Amino acid sequence: MARNWQQVANASGLYAPVYVQFYEWMKSLLIDHNLGIDASATPVYDAIIHRLPATIEIVMYASPIIVFIGLALGVRAGANKDKPIDQASRILAILGTSLPSFWFGIVLLSIFYAGLGWFPPQRYGQEVLSYLLKPNSPWQWHTGLVTIDSLINGQWWIFLDGVRHLVLPITVLSLLNSAVMVRVTRSSMLEALGKDYITAAKAKGLSKKEVVFKHARRNALIPAITISGLMIASLLTGVVITETVFNMGGIGQYAAASAVLLDVPPVIGYALLSAVVFVISNLIVDVLYAYIDPRIRLG
Repeated sequence: MARNWQQVANASGLYAPVYVQFYEWMKSLLIDHNLGIDASATPVYDAIIHRLPATIEIVMYASPIIVFIGLALGVRAGANKDKPIDQASRILAILGTSLPSFWFGIVLLSIFYAGLGWFPPQRYGQEVLSYLLKPNSPWQWHTGLVTIDSLINGQWWIFLDGVRHLVLPITVLSLLNSAVMVRVTRSSMLEALGKDYITAAKAKGLSKKEVVFKHARRNALIPAITISGLMIASLLTGVVITETVFNMGGIGQYAAASAVLLDVPPVIGYALLSAVVFVISNLIVDVLYAYIDPRIRLG
């Protein structure tokens, strides 16, 4: 038995120097997309590619809502300090940052699925699944996104079914994450409105609307953009709890299930994907800095 293990270790290069093992691993990863095999004997790379569209579909619809609510409400709350809209933004911020996502998701499922039967979990219903698995089905996957491919295939009923299944997870993500955006944007607006150039703009006789939206808002967007980039990156790398509660089958749920089983290759693959997404996100944020603030130039 020991001899067999030594033969396997030699064949696998486990006795080679660490830098040689790392080089071989990187070469296998970049050329062959080899991230190992998970507990179900499925290549980790294939499993991630298969589950990634489920996560992308949630993020694709949740991100614009989060950014729009966060920026719009945060700017108006900062410009109208202690007024009703500011009080409403504070209530949203408190609710969003204090509600546990798993608890909020379960409550929504209890009301709108178990009670009313409106918005079920998972990505699609049993009728859609039967249609997709039907022999000689005309359905063709193009992007892996149910709502997009249903429009490409001209199946409106599948599109509506996909939207029904997305409502609750998008609601959870939008409420919880927009609360952070509102708090950051509001604080940035209050800071910007206290600057000397704002006082000078008011002294020139500019209207409140011009002062807020033309002068203060652009400078207040820098911290908000940073938070937006990191938030969207974290959503793209899998919202573990939300995907698990609603059984969406995304990469977050896949990584969580693998971690419970102590299945190391999927966890490593998930970590690598997260690192790549965050690097790209930070690069995009840096480019947006130069676009929003003319004082910042890309070097």
